[in-house]
Amino acid sequence: MNPFRKKSKQLTREQLRNRMFLMLGIAALLCIFALVAPFLTPNDPNLPNAAYMNAAPCKEFPLGADRYGRCVLSRIMIGARTSIFAAVALVLATFLVGSLFGILSGYYGGVLDTVIMRIADIFLAFPQMVLAIAVAGVLGGSLLNAMIALGITGWTQYARLARTHTMALKNEPFVLAAKMNGSSGLQIMARHILPNMIGPLTVNAATQIGTNMIGIAGLSFLGLGVVPPKAEWGSMINESRAYLQLAPWSVLFPAVAIIVTVMVFNYLGDAVRDYSDVSEAK
Repeated sequence: MNPFRKKSKQLTREQLRNRMFLMLGIAALLCIFALVAPFLTPNDPNLPNAAYMNAAPCKEFPLGADRYGRCVLSRIMIGARTSIFAAVALVLATFLVGSLFGILSGYYGGVLDTVIMRIADIFLAFPQMVLAIAVAGVLGGSLLNAMIALGITGWTQYARLARTHTMALKNEPFVLAAKMNGSSGLQIMARHILPNMIGPLTVNAATQIGTNMIGIAGLSFLGLGVVPPKAEWGSMINESRAYLQLAPWSVLFPAVAIIVTVMVFNYLGDAVRDYSDVSEAK
């Protein structure tokens, strides 16, 4: 058993709620920072300067400069918007698509259920990152193509979760009463089934933000995501990895930004999950 998971169960409901709101506040601050970052950068993030190529941290460049003499701090700040909001947008898109397919599959069953679940099984048969690399390689390098590549498999977990809950809810008395009152299938799914499963789906979505952020950074590192000179943490590491011994700051600081941000969103996902489990148990 996970010792951290066991410890979380010993916390009171109020403590878990406070922890969830704390992590939600920190994540919100990161998102706000990403929004206002273009107005706070100390230097032009895309302006090369031959006089400061691979320059160490100094007054002009607090976190040093990369091989083109661009400010690492400014590029990290600008890259926050791309890295964070691309991951959030990907989670939102896969959440909506997967939940829709899962609800339809679980509610109507039959051939529709078989077709959707078999398609999901096909995508799940391949490791997500391997399939994403193959798709991104075919589509070409861009942020949108990287999101599409990751989203091709990302929707399946929401579909399976939504299907399971739908199959359990569609035979509940309140759903049967809605059918007797003349409600259509779409009305029942929108008004009765979806609101009763939104909690577990949201918990799953919260835990996937950090995972998608790493996926986007990984594809950018491989040259299949964000195209330079646009700033993104994974692409920044890729651009500077050949100069790791000469200018380690241009690799380490973007890596630290990825680690810290992913940790924040992972802790947020854990906090939401733990609070949801306690609320359901109560």
